[in-house]
Amino acid sequence: MVKIDEEYFEKTMGLIIFLALIALTFFLLRPIILSIFSGLLLAFIFAPVYDWVYKRTKSKNLSAWLIMVIVFIAIFLAIWFLTPLLIDQSFKIFQAALQIDFSALLKGFFPKLFTSTQFLNQVSSALSSFILNATNTITSSLTNMLINFPTIILQLVVALFTFFFVLRDKDEVMDYLKSLLPFPKEVEKKLFENSSEITKSVIYSHIFIGIIQGLIAGIGFFIFSIPNALFLTILGVVAGILPIVGTPVVWIPVAIYMFIAGNTTAAWGIIIFGLISSIVENILRPIFVSRMTKMHSAVVLISMIGGVFFFGILGFILGPLIVAYLLIILELYRKKPSPSLIIQEPPKKTND
Repeated sequence: MVKIDEEYFEKTMGLIIFLALIALTFFLLRPIILSIFSGLLLAFIFAPVYDWVYKRTKSKNLSAWLIMVIVFIAIFLAIWFLTPLLIDQSFKIFQAALQIDFSALLKGFFPKLFTSTQFLNQVSSALSSFILNATNTITSSLTNMLINFPTIILQLVVALFTFFFVLRDKDEVMDYLKSLLPFPKEVEKKLFENSSEITKSVIYSHIFIGIIQGLIAGIGFFIFSIPNALFLTILGVVAGILPIVGTPVVWIPVAIYMFIAGNTTAAWGIIIFGLISSIVENILRPIFVSRMTKMHSAVVLISMIGGVFFFGILGFILGPLIVAYLLIILELYRKKPSPSLIIQEPPKKTND
């Protein structure tokens, strides 16, 4: 009886220590967990490039270093050139917004709607407050980025080193993860096959939709002869690819600038193309991801929104991935011949 109690005590204490270490590790990594996820996503995205470089260099370290340096330079140049530009444009929009007579602008465009002076003043005041608050938020965020620059650098270092080591040792990492899974070999094989397809679908569809958004906004810039249209289009593509950011951070300031400059036709044209690009994101993204991942569009949309609340900027990508992995496991253990409502197994490839 004493021996059983001793064994029970040892197992219980071992479990408590193990759970305590997991909790401590989570709180330890919590400040940099998004950086780690970012590194993992970069490694997944650039894995085909790494394989191509490795075939030519025959060196894992050299191949991983080359790709990491190129990615670092691209990120550094984007931050170096875009941050001052965005801060400068935000201040200009803020100053210009103070000078806009929204009452005259609304009454000029919608004379029949704003017959009541009180209603006109309320709407113009709300519109002015919205633009000023939005501009202040953008300016404050960019200013905080400069203030917290050392922290951002550390986060970037974590992301890049995670990117480097996972990219270089991806085969070993996969073997280690497989060794931790408590699943049979058949389930383990299907899990990794399906999760790989879904990860590719979520990430690449996100990039594809972002490019489409930026190009739609860019068409508007070129049609209405907006200054620096090519640069703004590139900026729109980058903003479209980045989760949460979106093309509105580019086309809304341009539309405001056009209104201030007195070119109302161009301003309304930019708004129309901008709204189309936003509709592409809000409607096509969940549908596109659901088609590629074989997940129900409602599940994709809910997981995206939940991911944003929990993870922030990366939630649009991480939310669907996490839910997809859970659904894959559920489907593998369901083992039912009837079709699934929320996720379907991707079609098997046949060799002709």
